Amino acid sequence: MLPEVVSAEEWQRGREALLVKEKALTRAFDELAAERRRLPMVRFGEYAFEGVEGTAGLGELFEGRRQLIVYQMMDLGSDGYCNGCSSFVDNIGHLAHLNARDTTFVVVSDMPAEQLFGWRRRMGWTMPFYSSRGTTFAADCGFNSGFGLSVFLRDADHTYRTYSTQARGVDRLRPDFNLLDLTPLGRQEEWEDTPPGRPQTPTMAWLRHHDEYGDANDRR
Repeated sequence: MLPEVVSAEEWQRGREALLVKEKALTRAFDELAAERRRLPMVRFGEYAFEGVEGTAGLGELFEGRRQLIVYQMMDLGSDGYCNGCSSFVDNIGHLAHLNARDTTFVVVSDMPAEQLFGWRRRMGWTMPFYSSRGTTFAADCGFNSGFGLSVFLRDADHTYRTYSTQARGVDRLRPDFNLLDLTPLGRQEEWEDTPPGRPQTPTMAWLRHHDEYGDANDRR
């Protein structure tokens, strides 16, 4: 069932009514961000991460900048790679814009370094990757073998965690999900409140590693 076809005038009235709610949500997001900036912080110790160029401590992950965003990729065991984590990392753009605001972005996983870096090469990712295998970093973040995102602040020689989020909190940050939410078909997942007759599949069942979609991506 596709959307109803109406006149341009009726469409404009509907669009303007929705715009009122969108603006209210934008203001609510601004207020939430302001509250987030006022959260207290907790001190974190040092860890020995394995990077492509050798071992690095948590402070070194900042690369001399004041803020650090860490995406924790799931560890699914030998030869296991999370489709959701991979697609999240695919959505990360050029880091120059974050860097310009004194902020570094890295990916960390409890996967063994050799497995993690091999996955990075296959996917063609260029952002910094680090293995936390053998440390308590994932557990200290509350993620263990799961996924999540943490924000850290560096002050003098000390590192503090200021924010973290998991599950739908991470989903909200993804450009692909946000763009799909603008479309009449949405994400096409069963949990969505969608008019009858529109395509829906189990949550995340459609996600693949980007080199596994094949001809399905070429609909030109």
